[in-house]
Amino acid sequence: MTALALRRDDDGRLALAALVFGALVIGSTPILVRLAACGPAAAGFWRLTFALPLLAILAGGKGGLAAIGPPTRAMMLAGVFFALDLGCWHYGIRYTSVANATVLPNLTPVLVTLVGWFAFKERPGPIFLVGMAAAIGGAVVMAEAATPGRTGPLPHVGDALSAATALWYGLYFLAVRSARQTHGTGKVMFWSAVVGAPPLLATAFLMHENILPATALGWAAAAGLGLAHVCGQGSIAWALGRLPASTAAVTVLVQPVAAALLAYLIFGETLTVLQTLGGGLALLGVVIAQRGQAKVAAPAVVAEA
Repeated sequence: MTALALRRDDDGRLALAALVFGALVIGSTPILVRLAACGPAAAGFWRLTFALPLLAILAGGKGGLAAIGPPTRAMMLAGVFFALDLGCWHYGIRYTSVANATVLPNLTPVLVTLVGWFAFKERPGPIFLVGMAAAIGGAVVMAEAATPGRTGPLPHVGDALSAATALWYGLYFLAVRSARQTHGTGKVMFWSAVVGAPPLLATAFLMHENILPATALGWAAAAGLGLAHVCGQGSIAWALGRLPASTAAVTVLVQPVAAALLAYLIFGETLTVLQTLGGGLALLGVVIAQRGQAKVAAPAVVAEA
C-alpha cells in the first residue's frame, strides 16, 4: 500500500471518529432545548448566537472578521436550511418525546444517499444499502415503540414536524458538503449561523414565544447549545469534507440512541424493550453501512486554519 493510500485511510478514520463524536454531542441538544426555558425557535436563535463568537475565531483566525470573506451560495443555503431544520425540530421536541424528535429527523439518509448518488457520483454499494435499511428500520422502531404517556402534549404534530426536519437536515447536509469542497469548516459554519439566526428570531416573535430564557439554568442551557453547535455540528461539517455524504448521513443515526439514553437519565422517559432493540438495530446498521460505504474518490479538502 502506498504512503498516499495510507494517509487517505488515516484521514478517513479520523473523519469517521469526528463524525461519531459530533453526532453524540448533537444527541444532547434536545435535552438542552427543554432545559433552556424559552420558545423553540428562540432556543435555536440562542444556539446560533452563542456559537457565533467561537465560530468567528475559528473562521477568521488571527486576521479576525476581515479575514473570513464573503459567503458563497452554498453557505447561505446551508444557513436557510439549518434555520428551517432547527425551527421544525425544536417545536417537535416540545410536542413529542425526545426519542421521537431525534429519531424521525434522522431518516435523512434516504434523501442524502439519493442526491449524493446523482450530484456527487457517490454510488452506494449493496452492503451499504443493507446497513442503511437496518439503521433506518431501527430508528423507526424506536419512534413507534415510545412509552405511552411519555410522548409529549401533541405527539402527532410533534412527529410530523420532526419528520419534516429530515428534509431540511438533508438539504443542509448537502449544502455543507458542497461548501466544504472549496472552503474551510470555520467559514462554512460561521456564515450558516449568521444567515440562520435572524429567521429563527423572527419566527420566535411571530409565534409570541418567550425570547429570553426564564432561569439561570435556562441561560446555561442556551450557552450549552451554542457550545454543542460548535463542537458537534462543527465536527460533522469537518467530516463532510472528507467522507461521502451518504456515509455521514447514516453515521449520525447514533444521535437518537444518545438522546434516548439522556432522556431516560434526565427526564425519566423510559425505554421499552422494542425501543432498546430498535436502538441496537440502528447502531448495527451504522456499523454495516460503514463496512460497505460507497467506493468513491476522496472529496477535495481545503486547508484548515
